[in-house]
Amino acid sequence: MTQKFLVITGASRGIGRATAELFLAADYQVINISRRDPQLEGVRHISADLAVTGWAEAVADKLKQWLAAASQITIIHSAGLLLKDNIETVSAEDLHRVMQVNVIAPAELNQLILPSMAAGSAIIYVGSTLSEKAVANSCSYVTSKHAMVGMMRANCQDLSGKGIHTVCVCPGFTETEMLSDHVGGSQEILADIASGVTFNRLIEPSEMAATLKFAAENPVMNGSIMHANLGQIES
Repeated sequence: MTQKFLVITGASRGIGRATAELFLAADYQVINISRRDPQLEGVRHISADLAVTGWAEAVADKLKQWLAAASQITIIHSAGLLLKDNIETVSAEDLHRVMQVNVIAPAELNQLILPSMAAGSAIIYVGSTLSEKAVANSCSYVTSKHAMVGMMRANCQDLSGKGIHTVCVCPGFTETEMLSDHVGGSQEILADIASGVTFNRLIEPSEMAATLKFAAENPVMNGSIMHANLGQIES
């Protein structure tokens, strides 16, 4: 019997939580890694702060134990850190912290799990519209999301012949706590953001979850960047 596992980071809220729920409903065994327990029935949680050096070593034994029965593994790198900064204000410390969460931690998690991944498995990155463009005052985040695309493309080449595929799914403006926090909870700003989308609304986390599941289950997408943004209006 096929034992399908999802290992996801950041399932305590937003896109990550919706994704964990969707994979659970599809009979995947779900393991979440994040600081906060998502409190979802059926999800096995490992508490870890991805911003802290050494987090991977601390979770390695438990993760390998739980994945021992896996015949197919999907990794979804959903955790992310978004700071307000720009070329004049970004500090080396903050840049390192954002890169640690958004780029280095995914690389560390891949290395932990790859020995357990058989053909049919997948590595899926949650990128951003800002993986291929930029806006002001998001310097460290834009830098990290561009780097994530590079990592995905490198993974595609390095995993050639192993039957493991990788995709970077780039959400547009999604109705999450991260976006709300970034704009200070302003409903006026959120409405203005939605007006810049051809559907005149924000994306639902469940819509992104369905897109991530599609990417995970379709190896023909290997090496691809998938933009899922409802069509942003370009000025």
